[in-house]
Amino acid sequence: MLNRLAALVVFGTIVFAAGCDRVTETEGPNLSDIYGEFTVLEDFKTSQADVDFSANETVYFTARFSTITSWTITIKSSTSDATKIIEGRSNLINEENGTWDGSTTVFPSFGTGACTVELWTEADSSKQNANVNVTGLRVPTGTVVADFESGINPGWTVFAQSGADMTFTIANDKPVPEGNNYFDMAGAVNWDYLIGLVDFPATAVGPNGFDRSSNPNESYFNAVLYRPDTLTNGIVLFQFKEDENGDGNFNDANEDMYALELKDLDPGWQIVSIKYADLIALENGQPTTPRGNALHNPDKLHTLSCLFLANPATGYSQVLMDFVVFTNDGPLKL
Repeated sequence: MLNRLAALVVFGTIVFAAGCDRVTETEGPNLSDIYGEFTVLEDFKTSQADVDFSANETVYFTARFSTITSWTITIKSSTSDATKIIEGRSNLINEENGTWDGSTTVFPSFGTGACTVELWTEADSSKQNANVNVTGLRVPTGTVVADFESGINPGWTVFAQSGADMTFTIANDKPVPEGNNYFDMAGAVNWDYLIGLVDFPATAVGPNGFDRSSNPNESYFNAVLYRPDTLTNGIVLFQFKEDENGDGNFNDANEDMYALELKDLDPGWQIVSIKYADLIALENGQPTTPRGNALHNPDKLHTLSCLFLANPATGYSQVLMDFVVFTNDGPLKL
């Protein structure tokens, strides 16, 4: 009897042990990857010393730790205030989560020259440093409508009301997000919402106009805008006027005009992007029915207009504008 009982105990132990082996396979990281002692297993490094973003090159950073931790990579230009921030949480930094494509987090955009790179890890608040030299700048794919580098294009129409402290002109006395110039829209008008406007006709962009495909899901409109910290009353209204019948003109009575109205800009420089298919028709600030074929036709865009508005009761307003561009298959990255 005792021998039989002993055999059953041994058999049960084997079955229990086998069962334990089967259930030890779990999803997710090991506990040691989360709660173990933190050490740096591989120092912070760059994949290359020089990078030419204009040739579609990228640079990535690598490091490895004994446990999972939050980390931040901060890239700063040595010649300007341009900053790129890459953040993650892992025990490994590599090409998948640590790649820089030349884009900017904090304007201005990067120029050529040396950049300092810093890795900060939350687990021990340590910092490691590296260096990267930018030899060429990233070039967005698409059509540049206005970068203001050559001043006012004679093909544009610029209008400003005769209000107070009016400025509708090229300027360069603030940190510039791209290039050297931007467009300053500012003033106070006490009888009308309209402060001023700029029309960018297709004929002023280039021989192919805005050079858009017929697919509104492939085209993105982008502009880089700046709102001063203390001024919140400015309204930027972009209008997209289509020549549907191909007669070389836009007819407001029977052709589509879509719009993008921006009332709540963040302070500072920012990129505003929207897919052409997501533009809507507006009248007096309210959605309305388009007056033409009600189809988004970016290939028929005749004129892009930028209107700067403010409630006349709110006084002086200002918004700066730079790098107006249509991109393909995704928003602008600077």
